[in-house]
Amino acid sequence: MEAIMGGRTVSARGLCAFCLQAQRRHLLMSGYSRISRPSPKSFSTVPPLRQDAPSSTNNEEKQSALPDDASREEGAMSRRLAEMTEQSMTEGGRSARKNIQEAGFSEELKKQLEERLAASAFKSENAAAISVANMPSSAGRGTQDIAAAPAWTGSESVQDATLRMLDDASKPIKTPYKIPKPGLPSVSLAPSPKTKQSSGQRLASARERTINYSLSQDSGMSEAEREALRKEFRERFTPGARVMPMSIQGLQSLANERIEDAMARGQFKYIRRGKGQGTQEDHNANSAFIDTTEYFMNKIIQKQEIVPPWIEKQQELAREVDRFRQRIRSDWRRHAARLIASQGGSLLDQMKRARAYAAAESRLTAQRLASVASDSDQSVTQINSDGRIVPSRTPSSEQDSASPPTESSEEPLPHLPPLRDPEYLSIERGYHELTIKTLNALTRSYNLQAPAMAQKPYLNLERELTNCYADVAPSLADEIKRRATERARGPALPPSQRSSSVFEMLATKQATRVYSEDPSKEYGFKDFWKDLFGRKKEGQTG
Repeated sequence: MEAIMGGRTVSARGLCAFCLQAQRRHLLMSGYSRISRPSPKSFSTVPPLRQDAPSSTNNEEKQSALPDDASREEGAMSRRLAEMTEQSMTEGGRSARKNIQEAGFSEELKKQLEERLAASAFKSENAAAISVANMPSSAGRGTQDIAAAPAWTGSESVQDATLRMLDDASKPIKTPYKIPKPGLPSVSLAPSPKTKQSSGQRLASARERTINYSLSQDSGMSEAEREALRKEFRERFTPGARVMPMSIQGLQSLANERIEDAMARGQFKYIRRGKGQGTQEDHNANSAFIDTTEYFMNKIIQKQEIVPPWIEKQQELAREVDRFRQRIRSDWRRHAARLIASQGGSLLDQMKRARAYAAAESRLTAQRLASVASDSDQSVTQINSDGRIVPSRTPSSEQDSASPPTESSEEPLPHLPPLRDPEYLSIERGYHELTIKTLNALTRSYNLQAPAMAQKPYLNLERELTNCYADVAPSLADEIKRRATERARGPALPPSQRSSSVFEMLATKQATRVYSEDPSKEYGFKDFWKDLFGRKKEGQTG
């Protein structure tokens, strides 16, 4: 295979790729000085000027005088090879320079290539400054800052971090900032839209107008009643009877009116004057560490005594449960005292039986706790009247608590079973079950509103009765003694039914003595009649 380059035929046999590349560069560089680059074509919007004939002849002579090599246009292949050569020389480094020296370039071409190498190095080193200098004037401030900024190295400098924190510390000022100017309130001449009323409101207003009209036209009313009715209608248009205003000016006028009315009534007469008098300073309101919105909302809620719905439900549930437990304890205490007293014996014997029943109740409680503790390793818990879990007492503590009455008593207590009355329970069973059902329904509605941590367990009738027996048993002896020694009192009248006349207030509290008169010396109506008419007869005769 043969190739024609520069008028010479070069055989490709026995030549490698490096030899062909070196020969191509040599041939290209040897003729590079004779080839002229095509000048860029320029376009103009100005029409060409008319030239004289002599000038056109001179141009033709000059063009004819140019050599044939200069008049030829350079081909696309030649231009591409020249660009590749320049690129390899500028980016090749030492090896490219060595090839230039071996190829035998002229000094002028070497100088041009070195100038290009120096220019490209200068541009790469000062790329930021050159981009800023060549940037058009229409570019924005941000674009200019980005072009002049140093290249990103992967870490933020201390100056940039400090500037960023200072910028984030405060809100940027809105630009352009307009100073607010007080202007006249805009008056809209368009008719205000009518508020739509519901059918219920329209029906109520129509009924009220009908009643008012029928009352005003009633023939049976007197003139005084008509005048009172007209006065009532006129009062509806007074400032106090109007609906609360919805604008700032309306609220201000209403506040000023009420303040003036209070001043006229003398309510500001005894207020202390002076700076700081009669005021309370709230230091938390100006604290920078508290959210003022949340603080003021909580303060308003506390002043108005507003609580969440589940808190109100919790208070209602606790109140009803406490009422039920107090009721069953007071009923059982009264019935147990009567039951023990009905067995007969002296007061000391009755109190001794009551203490024996209390000791039996404590033994039963200790046995129950011991059986539960043996079944499971977990500690037994109890629930108090508020629904809170309280630590249970161990059987030893129960026995210790029950032992002091036996030690302090002179005689040992009889061994009795716990006091129960099935007849009493059968009578009260209906009330107990209905109350437990109502309280459980109230507990269910509360648990649906309350969070999981504040929910309460349901009540069990047997557990409530057991707790009632355990709580009432120690106080049975005192209850029996109180009922036996307390003097019976009549029903006390309430203060509203007590007479409070002036004579009773002035009367002394000393005991008065009543003396009975001799029946022979009594002076009755008969004696009075005789004396009256006897004196008249004596006067007539005399």
